Amino acid sequence: MNGSTPAVENPSPTATEGLLVPPGQGRVVETAAQRVTFKVTGSHSRTASTFEVEVPPGFDVGAHVHTRSEELFYVLEGELDVLAFEPRIRTPDHWQKWVSSSGKRVVRATPGTVIVVPPGCPHAFANPTQTPAKMFFQASPPPDHERYFEELLEILDNGGPPDHAAIEELRRRYDIEQLTPLRHH
Repeated sequence: MNGSTPAVENPSPTATEGLLVPPGQGRVVETAAQRVTFKVTGSHSRTASTFEVEVPPGFDVGAHVHTRSEELFYVLEGELDVLAFEPRIRTPDHWQKWVSSSGKRVVRATPGTVIVVPPGCPHAFANPTQTPAKMFFQASPPPDHERYFEELLEILDNGGPPDHAAIEELRRRYDIEQLTPLRHH
């Protein structure tokens, strides 16, 4: 992790005080592979953790599935290829070519696109463009994704190729079944 930006919000909202996180604020964890700004954490909400995620060109989170978590993605800037369906066949690579039994295919998501992923649904995102993308990301229930992001970014920050064995073990601990490899350039 490179560093963190101090939050200016009330660290423990009460029933009479909400949480306000101004633009550009929140705790930041960053590597060459990804930049994640924690906007709402498990200490602020019982229902979901919320992040702003910058996805650099060439980043592919890899297809994966959760048995307990529900996720929501909202594309703010740029374009992402996204998957949110069970394919006819879960091939071990190239989720971008997957097709569902009903004919659904991977979609190029542009600003304003919303993706909701229920527990048990395979999903993925990748930035195949030459321009960074940004998305709003919400994971429920908290705080597992917060911890996962922190530990994943530590693994990816080693400066070399991703340690796939370490990532696989990390994902197992946080209810993530990896279906295709994570990649970043």
